[in-house]
Amino acid sequence: MRPNTLKAIFASGRAAVTGWCAIPSTWSAELMANAGWDSLTLDLQHGLIDYSTALPMLQAISTTPTIPLARVPWNEPGIIMKLLDAGAYGIICPMINSREECERFVGACRYAPAGYRSNGPTRAIVYAGDDYQSSAAGHILTFAMVETGEAIKNLDAIVSTPGLDGVYVGPSDLSLSMQGKPRMDLRDAEMLAVLETIVSACKRHNVVAGIHCNSTDYAHFIIGRGYQFVAIRSDGALLSQIAKQSVEAMRSTPISAANEAASGAPSAAKQPASSGPY
Repeated sequence: MRPNTLKAIFASGRAAVTGWCAIPSTWSAELMANAGWDSLTLDLQHGLIDYSTALPMLQAISTTPTIPLARVPWNEPGIIMKLLDAGAYGIICPMINSREECERFVGACRYAPAGYRSNGPTRAIVYAGDDYQSSAAGHILTFAMVETGEAIKNLDAIVSTPGLDGVYVGPSDLSLSMQGKPRMDLRDAEMLAVLETIVSACKRHNVVAGIHCNSTDYAHFIIGRGYQFVAIRSDGALLSQIAKQSVEAMRSTPISAANEAASGAPSAAKQPASSGPY
């Protein structure tokens, strides 16, 4: 079976960086996959992607060594199994608040006897290899999203679920749940203590701690605190950011002034008035 290179990164103690796709486009997925991320996550929860778009996006990603992952809309076994059958090498599942919910999530990702995933890896067997069914358990990653105060109360029960590979923090929902306001790149003392509680629980139970970041600075900061799996913004957010920066750079210097500087000639507004026709 084609190896999941994220597993080796985590086993070595290093951190992996995942790109995040919210734009429903194979071209965007192909560009992102060629950018050098360790993995690329298709966001079917808050992104604009559905299954019919996710399938060709997974095909675009598979032209590169980038590991394909998906965040599902909810803890619903049908879409989890369909994305795995389509070739996703890991699932991020939102709003896991209890051990029971985590067990349902993990079970949908594992074949019997470890779970209840239905057998039928239509595209996955083409992408991964003929031994997919017998080897998938060692390669498919399961990330439960911890993003509420309830999940923090049940943290040890969640992270100790057999077959769970990691926790993925949704900082916006977590801060909304615990402080009443959605925020990213959490640095206040209260939320940092919560994030440290999460990573400590993950280490106790030998699972990976992951989190969504709004900047590379914060990604470096949180990796230094023990997180091994970070996403930085999304394709849409990165496109919007660079587009705004480019426009602002152009608007900060009037185009006429820029032309004048390039040509060495005064602009029309500054040229002396003509004394008359010649």
